Amino acid sequence: MLPKTRLFVGASLVSVLLDHATKLTIDAKLSFSDRIPVIDDFFYITHARNPGAAFGLFGDAPAAVRLTLFIGVTLVALGMGVSFFRQLAPGDRFSALSLGLILGGAVGNLIDRIFRGEVVDFLHFRLWGGYQWPDFNLADSFIVVGVAFLVIELLAAEGESRKDPAGAERSVCRARAGNRRRVRSVRDRGKTLPSV
Repeated sequence: MLPKTRLFVGASLVSVLLDHATKLTIDAKLSFSDRIPVIDDFFYITHARNPGAAFGLFGDAPAAVRLTLFIGVTLVALGMGVSFFRQLAPGDRFSALSLGLILGGAVGNLIDRIFRGEVVDFLHFRLWGGYQWPDFNLADSFIVVGVAFLVIELLAAEGESRKDPAGAERSVCRARAGNRRRVRSVRDRGKTLPSV
C-alpha cells in the first residue's frame, strides 16, 4: 500500500472513530442541553442537536428533504475527495492526510444524519462581546482542519512557483510530456481521443 493511501485511509478511519466515540460519550453522559464549563466564560462541553447543516441551515426543512439533500451533498463531496486523492502523486502525504480528514468528517456527520436524523454537537465557545460560536463536533473540526491544510499547501505551492519561475515552467513541461505519452498510449491501442 502506498504511503499516501495509508495516510488517507488512516486519517479517514481515525476521524470517523473519534467522532463517533465522542458523540456516543456525550449521549451517554450528558442530557440534552446540559453544559459543562471547561474554561469559564469561554469553552464548554454541551449536548446540542442540529437537524440542519452548518449554522443550522435547512434545520426547518422537512426531515425527508433534509436527509435527501445532505446525503446527496455528502456523496458528491466524497466522490470529489476520492477523485482528488486518486490524482495525487504517490508521495503526496500532506494532501492525502488533508483529504482523509475531510472524508472522515463528512462520513462522521453522515452517519449521524442517517441514524439519528440530526447531528450531535458538543463543543461550544463564547467569544468577545457575548458572541457565541454555534456548537460543533469533531467531524466538523476534521473537515475544517483538512480544508485549512489544503489551503496552506496551495499557498505554499504558489509561493514556490513565484520564487522559481523556471521550476514552474519545468513542471508545466513535465505535465505536457505526460499528457503526450498518455495520448500516444491510447492511440497505440487503436482507440481515438476526441479532439480538443
